[in-house]
Amino acid sequence: MKAWSFSTESHPRAERAEAWREAMGRLGLPIEGLSDGEPAAASVVCLTSPLGIEFALVEAGAQTISGRLSGQPAAVWLAVLLHGEATLVTEDLAASISPGDIAFGPTGHAAALRLETRSRLLFVRAPRVALDHRLIKPFNLRVGWLEGSQGVPRILSDLLRATAEELENLSVDQLRPVDLALTEFLAQCLLERGAASADAADASTPTAHLQRLCQTIETLLPDPDLSLRRVADEEGVSPRYVQKLFASANETFSHYLRSRRLDRCRIDLASPQHARLSISEICFRWGFNGSAHFSRAFREQYGQSPREFRQGREIPRASDGAPRLPPEIYSSPA
Repeated sequence: MKAWSFSTESHPRAERAEAWREAMGRLGLPIEGLSDGEPAAASVVCLTSPLGIEFALVEAGAQTISGRLSGQPAAVWLAVLLHGEATLVTEDLAASISPGDIAFGPTGHAAALRLETRSRLLFVRAPRVALDHRLIKPFNLRVGWLEGSQGVPRILSDLLRATAEELENLSVDQLRPVDLALTEFLAQCLLERGAASADAADASTPTAHLQRLCQTIETLLPDPDLSLRRVADEEGVSPRYVQKLFASANETFSHYLRSRRLDRCRIDLASPQHARLSISEICFRWGFNGSAHFSRAFREQYGQSPREFRQGREIPRASDGAPRLPPEIYSSPA
């Protein structure tokens, strides 16, 4: 599956502004400040990754992308400015965004990204389920921005800018390694920012140690014999200490392990890349010892069997071949 694209150049000049509003609204990115008397020379390329992360490359003139939609699944949005000048605006913030900087925020929080000049930027929406293994004890994330000039934010910015340049040529399957890298770098940036805001940046804190434990578990998920003691040994701590860390997040090791395995199986069941794998092969791939036990656990977690879930994952298409995306795909800026 290739990227979906839209350009106002395919519409009569008198209809371009309205066509642009409609295209951005389809992506859940409503716009303001666009004059009907001035044709909008604008374009968008959109692609959704195997993990359900949406990428939308936007090029447009001066306007404001803003709004607040409610009722959408929990997610984190990003907007990296590739070219132009922009300002991130909230009730208590007005920050100038330079090329390479990354604006971000949680869905459900009002924000606006004001394009001061003709600009090019990449919008990304990452479902929280794709970040949960790194944010088991989440902090109170607010709208903000990351300077893309140094450290981990620079690496994330470079990754997003390279993805934007190639987005139109990529397939869904080719985005899978971007998925994995993006979630790791994004989670690290958010964790560092959250820790700094709480004056708790010390990597030896229990929260930071819990995040490292979760990373270790993620790399060992395929091992059907993975145990609490194995994880403790990998980290050089006692099993009791591991239990206490999970208890501090109102979680248990066994429940967390099962949830992560189920989520990985759910992602594979939804991915075209693994369409040829049987349900049994997928469950064994992520450490389950039997398909019957896996099916019961999957139904308990998601309310339907693995087979029912897989059969219902075909993406509906609009008449023009574009993905029929829900209007709440983004909430802020949106």
